[in-house]
Amino acid sequence: MAKLLSELLNAKEPLFRLSLQQLEKASGQDSVDVRLASEILQKAHRAIEKLGLDPKDSTGPEIYQALINQIKTHDATLAEQMGGSADESPTTLIPKIKATVDHADSQRQAWVLKKSVAKRFLKATPPKAIMKHLGYRSVDSMLKQENLYEIFGALRFAEDAKWLTRFNKNYDTIKASDFESRPIEIVVMPHERWADICEEFVHKKKHNITHLKEMGVILMLPVKIKHLPGMAMWSGSLLFHYINEIRLYSAFFKLKQVSPHFGDIFVETLNADPDLGPIMAGQHIHWRVIQRYFGKLENEYHPEIFEPHVQPEDLHWRRAEAELYKIAPELKFWQDLDYVGLMFDERPLTFNMMDIAASYTNQTPYEEREIYHFREALWNEIFMRYMGQKTLEEQILKQLDNEMVAPEKL
Repeated sequence: MAKLLSELLNAKEPLFRLSLQQLEKASGQDSVDVRLASEILQKAHRAIEKLGLDPKDSTGPEIYQALINQIKTHDATLAEQMGGSADESPTTLIPKIKATVDHADSQRQAWVLKKSVAKRFLKATPPKAIMKHLGYRSVDSMLKQENLYEIFGALRFAEDAKWLTRFNKNYDTIKASDFESRPIEIVVMPHERWADICEEFVHKKKHNITHLKEMGVILMLPVKIKHLPGMAMWSGSLLFHYINEIRLYSAFFKLKQVSPHFGDIFVETLNADPDLGPIMAGQHIHWRVIQRYFGKLENEYHPEIFEPHVQPEDLHWRRAEAELYKIAPELKFWQDLDYVGLMFDERPLTFNMMDIAASYTNQTPYEEREIYHFREALWNEIFMRYMGQKTLEEQILKQLDNEMVAPEKL
């Protein structure tokens, strides 16, 4: 069964197998990987049956097409629930998607950079290309007239690499006092002003959603094409995904704010997001796993080491697709399938809603089918299952506690 997990993840062997053995030994639990692999097979087979196919006699292309068809149906349903239509242009549908997500009952508070600090950075390093594009000679005048989030979001599209390098040096001065708690905002970048500038990014990333972790902002970029299939599903799920991502890093920065090296940690995390967290049986555990693990427990258990800076609500986490279920219950087909996949033709065939939505929107052929979100979810699931064993949970908490006591060792 470990072979299935290894193949799905394209993990290096024998390192992967040895790592699982170390986790088993450290946790005192046998066959965690066997149970997970068996569960993946069972869930995959049930999903295939719901699609009207025979799990024992269906090819990869047949299953893939059925999944694409399911996304197409659910996209139409979701778009309708959002007050729109799957046939509408992106320009018309984007505001409706935003309005729906804005009205969703989801945690939106985050610990992010103060607006005054962001303005200070822009004044210290005026964005000449953006100022020229918008017709301003003075950065002060631009900041008085324009949406700060639009300007900040456009930096990576409009300014060149040399300017961005100079601008990023502003972050070297970051202190915990430069942050505040405020709601995450979704900003629609106006088509007439930003479509040309954002076009290359949208084409390269194959979606029109991006975010600024440090600002607590999600940007919906303009799309120049007249029709984008699956936009309600793909963009809607990405919005909830990025809300989770911003809150994930918000909780991490809140935890690390007492460190004398907070500025270095902040910059390194933004630039490289290294896996330098606690070690579990020889494996570095990303903060994402820790946050999701304790977030799933909700208010049942909140370790003292997180206090007073990180509260239970900071760790609250819910899958992106779970938020969409509340808008369109039909989407529950995808429930708990984010880490489920099968091997076909030497590549995983994922049942992850976000991957299938991305494939549908981008008309991705079977041979190049999307697998990114599935693999991330499966890695996280493996670590969370081992972390659920009391021995390893205590090890993680002890290391986090030591980091809080002796942050100079980070």
